[in-house]
Amino acid sequence: MQKEQYVCTVCGFNMVGYYPDKCPFCGALRDKFITSEECSARFNVKGFPVNEKVTRLNSVPSLGLEHSAYRVETNNKTYWIDCPSSFDNSLKPTDVIIFTHHHFLGASNQYRELFSSQVRIHKLDSAHKICQAFTFDETFDGNFTEDGIDAFHIDGHTPGFTFYIFEETLLICDYVFLKEGKMRYNPFGPEKDTREGGKKLKTIVEGRKIDVVCGYNYVVDYVDWKPKFDNLCV
Repeated sequence: MQKEQYVCTVCGFNMVGYYPDKCPFCGALRDKFITSEECSARFNVKGFPVNEKVTRLNSVPSLGLEHSAYRVETNNKTYWIDCPSSFDNSLKPTDVIIFTHHHFLGASNQYRELFSSQVRIHKLDSAHKICQAFTFDETFDGNFTEDGIDAFHIDGHTPGFTFYIFEETLLICDYVFLKEGKMRYNPFGPEKDTREGGKKLKTIVEGRKIDVVCGYNYVVDYVDWKPKFDNLCV
């Protein structure tokens, strides 16, 4: 039997199996929640091409804070990096849902059931209390490479924060915010650790051929993104 599930319209967080007084992610009150069924009826998930193998997935219209997830199509499998908040059963199946961190779990439990997808997250983030109602088929530790996707654990914004590089695409989620041409580190986390993670990121990307950067709410050319990021690491 499917569990009851609610979605916060302020931030998009999915609450599985319970109806709390406040959103466990953003603190919004329950009058801001809608059922998962209502969410699916109101918010579709659309794909917007980044390049031939990477597609940005967003709710239409925007749902709350609205984060992007990204579909990566390798030679062997289809991966999602992070997960849409709204459940849309018209989407193309995905084999693996893998997270940058535990803030953007979205409706991964429902997509896991629909597509028989494998869901993965860094083990340090899997231990957070907001993850308790979600199923992870695998937790990872450290860096790894799979099907041409390179994963790098840098800590910082969350203990398990992991970014990804696929071919010439950098998938960084919300480690840095980019607004009106200005960049800053994500302030929601330990500042010192986030800056240290930024230094690790800078070392990793130096010398790599990267064309585009995929953030949680933007897609930009690397040549425009990199100088701004370098200024943060001074």
